[in-house]
Amino acid sequence: MTKKNVLLLCGGSGTEHEVSLVSAKYLEKNLLEIGDLNIYKVEIGKPQSSDKVFRIIDSNLPAYNGKTVEINFKRQLVSNNEILCDLHYVVPCIHGPPGETGEIQTYLDLISLPYLGCGPEASLIAFNKVTSKLWFNALDIPNTPFVFLTSLEESPKAHELFAKYGKVFVKAASQGSSVGCYQVFKKDELETSLKKAFSYSEYVLVEKMVNARELEISTYEFEGTIHASLPGEISCPSKFYSYEEKYNPNSKTTTEIVAPGLSRETVKLMQDYAIKAFKALKLRHLSRIDFFFTDDGEILLNEINTFPGATPISMFPKMMENNGHSYLKFLGNIVKKDIL
Repeated sequence: MTKKNVLLLCGGSGTEHEVSLVSAKYLEKNLLEIGDLNIYKVEIGKPQSSDKVFRIIDSNLPAYNGKTVEINFKRQLVSNNEILCDLHYVVPCIHGPPGETGEIQTYLDLISLPYLGCGPEASLIAFNKVTSKLWFNALDIPNTPFVFLTSLEESPKAHELFAKYGKVFVKAASQGSSVGCYQVFKKDELETSLKKAFSYSEYVLVEKMVNARELEISTYEFEGTIHASLPGEISCPSKFYSYEEKYNPNSKTTTEIVAPGLSRETVKLMQDYAIKAFKALKLRHLSRIDFFFTDDGEILLNEINTFPGATPISMFPKMMENNGHSYLKFLGNIVKKDIL
């Protein structure tokens, strides 16, 4: 059988650029193990830079490493008007924009090039913290009380929420990995946090801060069925799982593939919410759905990651494997089905 050409896109213009590169290494390893695939790895330029071009790295075309490329309307990888190969599939391993925000998927849909993961609309809904919480409310899925701001002029709404609960999170609506996210315990810190959050996003979410365990569920399609894993747990000593805590090698945060001490009823309800959100928001292939489990026993859906990390410390593949499904087989089934 003739080998198929898979484009592995990584990097991106968001703040999670470097994390995406680490995830891409893990995905590349698995894609190569599937067999009968040529992998062409392309990095999208770094954020806060004029260099946002697509550039070949570590590919089957060593003579072209470092050269800029484009994906044309004929589903070909092109460099300087030279056709390098026909493309059969794309794995958009991008955390944050332009992958989890749907821009890449919109173009791929336009040229009818199949890809791994959610479509553009589901990606954008899930990535925007305001939009996703409005959906959770519409679906009767419990989540933390919140208000959202479209400008600093609406800050009185944030002050009202702070006055009601005494402590809040201020979050840039369209960022990942806790970037643009601030804990506010004092009233005089609120305006500063709002200004910082607005520097990252056009919309800002302000939500009640809860005392809770942070739980995650791998939710994915495997052989035609949607599955939700047992909840895993993130235990962060600082009680704020910041970007530094997530990716610093000296982080004191620990993870449990299976969260201890949860009742069967709690686990079942959490899994039901995860699958309900997956279906209703028209997610596809894979997602990691994060919850709070409060000291009062409340289950609150926190957020959805439509392209969860696949680094050596990432929970998604580990929870899937613990759920009885091989990550390699999961990936192989989807790629081969979509290509063939």
